[in-house]
Amino acid sequence: MPVIAHVSDIHIDTGADDAGRSIGRTRAVMDHLNGLPYDLDAVVVTGDIADHGTPAEYAAARELLASRHPLLICPGNHDERTAFRAHLLGETPAPGPVNQSYVTDDFTLALCDTSVPGAHHGRLDDETLDWLSALLDGTPSDRPVLIAFHHPPVPLHTPYIDGIRQRDEHRLAALTARHPNVTAFLAGHAHTPAATTFANRPLLVAPGVVSTLRLPWEPQTDPSHHVHRDLPPALAFHVLDEEARLTTHFRTVPLPLPTRPPGL
Repeated sequence: MPVIAHVSDIHIDTGADDAGRSIGRTRAVMDHLNGLPYDLDAVVVTGDIADHGTPAEYAAARELLASRHPLLICPGNHDERTAFRAHLLGETPAPGPVNQSYVTDDFTLALCDTSVPGAHHGRLDDETLDWLSALLDGTPSDRPVLIAFHHPPVPLHTPYIDGIRQRDEHRLAALTARHPNVTAFLAGHAHTPAATTFANRPLLVAPGVVSTLRLPWEPQTDPSHHVHRDLPPALAFHVLDEEARLTTHFRTVPLPLPTRPPGL
């Protein structure tokens, strides 16, 4: 029974005053996954790998995300495609969308680039939709397909995120309507675990690693702060059973306790 870990929004920032914060939280999540007693079928990271898209951030992320499990990564709105390719994936730099697939006998994973260079909202461009269409056409009709990307294609009723969600989502809905074996959609961007539907399939949104979104009905001492920075990092586990039904479990990851200085 395939088990897929879903991580999102690590926002590695090597230039910040608290640069160790994003690095430590990401390391805690990856140590948790690499320390599991069983092999995972995949680890999916749905975007916002770097906070500013710099080569140094991607170099740090490449080391942090090293895993004994198969790893797939797509960009988010904070990422920069050319540096993402060169310094994270080790590929030839290029400005086009970064799309990846992972094909097994039990399932196919498609990671689609919804990033729009220079903008914070998302959109699947023609190149990505053509790539996804060819992948779906070439996939056996009885093999489940999971489609992952950064930006959710529906409102999550969180105004800050809904304003920069995926646009023109009707094109994705029309494409996947022709492929009943598309089992679910996976997304990030929202920094909060969420479950809803899109195109008559489940849409599962991963928690954020670097922070957790404050929901509109939660108390806020400062309305300009959209996130909790003190809650632990979290991730999702997606379990795909023999009936192609997806079950999702959300987990928080404890952070190491601060080391006490000698003599205290």
